[in-house]
Amino acid sequence: MQRRLAYATLLLLTSQLVSPAALAQTAGGTTEPAPAATPQSGDPAQDQAAPPEQDVEVSAPGVDTGDIQDIVVTGRHIPNTVRATPQIVSVLSTEDIARTGEGDIAGALTRVTGLSVVGGGFVYVRGLGDRYSLAMLNGSPLPSPEPLRRSVPLDIFPTTIVGSALVQKTYSVNYPGEFGGGVVNLTTKAIPDKDFVTIGGSISADDVTTSELGYTYYGSSTDWLGFDKNTRNVPAFIRNAPDGSGLIPASQVLQLSNASTTLMQANHQLPANWSAELSTGVNFDIGSDQLGLITSVGYSNTWRTRSITQQDSVTETGAIRNDFRTLLTDNRIVGNALIGLGYSFGDNKIRWTNVYIRDVLKQARGSAAEVYNNASGLRFQQNTNWFERQLFESQAVGEFRFGDLHLDVRGAYANSKRDAPYERQFDYLCTTSTAQGAPIVNDGLNGAGGFQCAGAYQVTQRFSPFASIIFSDLNEDLWSGQADLSYKLPNIATLSAGYYYSDTKRFSRRLQFNYQTSAGGGTSIGYPYSLYRPDFLLSPDVVNNACPQQGQGACTVELQFNTPLGAYAYDAGLRIHGGYVQAEVEPVTSVRAVGGVRYEKADQFVTPIGTTTTGLNNDYWLPAATLTWNFAEDMQLRGSFAKTISRPQFRELAPQQFRDPDSDRLFFGNPLLQDSQLDNFEARYEWFFARDQRFTLAGFYKKIKNPIEQVGFYTGADDRLQTGFTNLPKAKLYGAEVEVQKYFPLDWVGGDFFATRRAVVIANYTYTHSSITADDSCVPNVLNQTIGGCSAGFGPASLQFRDGAPLTGQSDHLVNVQLGLEDTARLSQLTFLFNYASDRVTNRGPSNLSGQGFQPDIIEHPGIRFDIVARQGFEVGGGKFELKLEGRNLLGTRFEESQTFSNDSVVYINRYNVGRVFTLGLSATF
Repeated sequence: MQRRLAYATLLLLTSQLVSPAALAQTAGGTTEPAPAATPQSGDPAQDQAAPPEQDVEVSAPGVDTGDIQDIVVTGRHIPNTVRATPQIVSVLSTEDIARTGEGDIAGALTRVTGLSVVGGGFVYVRGLGDRYSLAMLNGSPLPSPEPLRRSVPLDIFPTTIVGSALVQKTYSVNYPGEFGGGVVNLTTKAIPDKDFVTIGGSISADDVTTSELGYTYYGSSTDWLGFDKNTRNVPAFIRNAPDGSGLIPASQVLQLSNASTTLMQANHQLPANWSAELSTGVNFDIGSDQLGLITSVGYSNTWRTRSITQQDSVTETGAIRNDFRTLLTDNRIVGNALIGLGYSFGDNKIRWTNVYIRDVLKQARGSAAEVYNNASGLRFQQNTNWFERQLFESQAVGEFRFGDLHLDVRGAYANSKRDAPYERQFDYLCTTSTAQGAPIVNDGLNGAGGFQCAGAYQVTQRFSPFASIIFSDLNEDLWSGQADLSYKLPNIATLSAGYYYSDTKRFSRRLQFNYQTSAGGGTSIGYPYSLYRPDFLLSPDVVNNACPQQGQGACTVELQFNTPLGAYAYDAGLRIHGGYVQAEVEPVTSVRAVGGVRYEKADQFVTPIGTTTTGLNNDYWLPAATLTWNFAEDMQLRGSFAKTISRPQFRELAPQQFRDPDSDRLFFGNPLLQDSQLDNFEARYEWFFARDQRFTLAGFYKKIKNPIEQVGFYTGADDRLQTGFTNLPKAKLYGAEVEVQKYFPLDWVGGDFFATRRAVVIANYTYTHSSITADDSCVPNVLNQTIGGCSAGFGPASLQFRDGAPLTGQSDHLVNVQLGLEDTARLSQLTFLFNYASDRVTNRGPSNLSGQGFQPDIIEHPGIRFDIVARQGFEVGGGKFELKLEGRNLLGTRFEESQTFSNDSVVYINRYNVGRVFTLGLSATF
């Protein structure tokens, strides 16, 4: 019904209006499974006869996985990577990633205990938002191409270019101090085990999207490649508009790419999704040294249609103010390339890694509101958007071993960009009068007796947002370097020290223009032009002759720069100097203690164009300590404490309005924000009862001073919910997690089929609870008002939040289960994957700043997701092939964000069906 409504509305406006006439690759490029031990009872003799465990390569600052024999004396069954670090880590090897069948690393990380992925690719660790997560590539920080985030969306990293993913949840001083929830370190393979060429591709169908109705628009002939063919070039007069009168005259309006970026069209047969990738690896022996080269290129083209219910309310009873039915189609094109060069000599290794990722979203949206605050009857809104995100990083790493002296050095340059030219919006309204429009009649449009529109007309007026065009761009450069030195005093201690430097520079600009006529200041375009669809509306004849009354008071269509609330552009920077010292000792047999302190000084600034610079210049001493007791050969207890920080993101400090194209919410920064400080405690029991098998149980507690949280508010009758940011006095988060990984041999069943097969059970559960303190303490006010006796720009926290509410993004319950059947002798896997996340706050409901009371928070209901992945390897003509079949979201779990009011009325902020996706993939390695 929702799709028919939006589609029928579009047909009314386009036909009745007046018209002139990706393979999951294993390490080394093979498709064989990693060596796997036949399940044993834990007997040392049996374990020694088993094949060695999979070698996982990790490149991270201060992490040494090469020298592991002397770290723990008695722990025979503790995996190498876990044993190599005293911290609490989870490691996804290449094979672990391949088993999930996910095409990007964000999807694979959803299987890690305590992790959830929100908004496509942003990792939340134990319920803490993405602001508390740190993403790194080979130990170097990554910049984000998202203007709303500092953290990088990990769904832009295909699994084909990632050798391993390490998740560390306890802080150690070798990492930067912004470590609230954890760090995700992605490692690319440096030197292949042998020469290889892998080529693969996949095709998939989505039962909500593929061969179904969707919206699109032409754009340019090369859009399908993810590159615009000069159609969306931004002319100089647009960039320079804020420096002049801000008025774009008709002659320049006609110089814009109008028809190709405005005419939204219906496509009744949306294509299937597909991807392709090519990877190569070469290994050269130079005497006893090795030189390796790895390359990878990939491309994917996917379509997704969402038929969305979008509602809002401004009352305490939940009475509907606006009720939209939206049909939104995304065409996402992702291209990636990696070139890695590695050189190994003796115990030393040098790697040079270059990664390029381009992520483009072409979006068309049609929204029809039968209930609309400012008009009787229908409001139809169409949007056409083009978003380019681009990330490039070049990194050099040297890992040198001189006996007991180890030196790691790394340096990197990264650049991220986001361009969004020609974000267009046009609105049409219906009235009871025929003075400005022609009648439109459609029986059954609203499913309740039909709908009649006496007069339909285009709302082209000076005020936003009825007819507008937006140009925005962002550029961020990040230089970073680090050196880590460690010296081992035999049988006494390992001493470490390091220095870290990073320098981030960002420029962000958003130029919004509203259409208007030159006569009457805010006069609408007159009849019959008001009936035209957008491409005809912006034709030369209309632009030069549109008038309230045809033939009288000649006027033109112009663009007026919309002076924003705040600033249209800003410069920002963050420079960090850090240093640490750390000692690792074994005071008694089987007890290991690691402790250290990090000193970090940061200078952060945001300079909005034409306003005052906001600056934060702080330094911190950040201690961390972990104690590990290996009380049995396969068991250990850990306890840890650390202090960490979280800085405001540039976007949160900048007084610049920005719209999230997914949620259709507006965000606005707050220059009064301060750093957050965290105290972190954790205790953990680990039992590695057999090779590659484990049981773990942990409890954790976090106390946060000055946490940054979202605040919801409305600014006008036509605005959708806006979101600001403020500091709260404090918050706390605590919980527990449990994980088990167990293999069951099936040779007892009998027969050749089960002789080498085993059942796999991997399950984890995380319970998390959080609460905020919202008392009468003065905190930054999102409306920049002075309230309740606080200083300028501040107000009581109790007017903006409910005391005891959970932190944004936190789910009380996270469950991941993998049940599989796999062959230990060759590639043959069948895996059933279950994922559950309980309700979580995605955005605060409108606060009590206006004195009208609070509205409920906006709650997402993730529910249960069920996937099946089958992988089968075979050989033909000397090549190793892998066939992969996937079924995703087989339960058809839909996306739902809603507010539930005290009288049990429900307002659906965003609700839509998510398709079941079926994928067939094939790859070959030679």
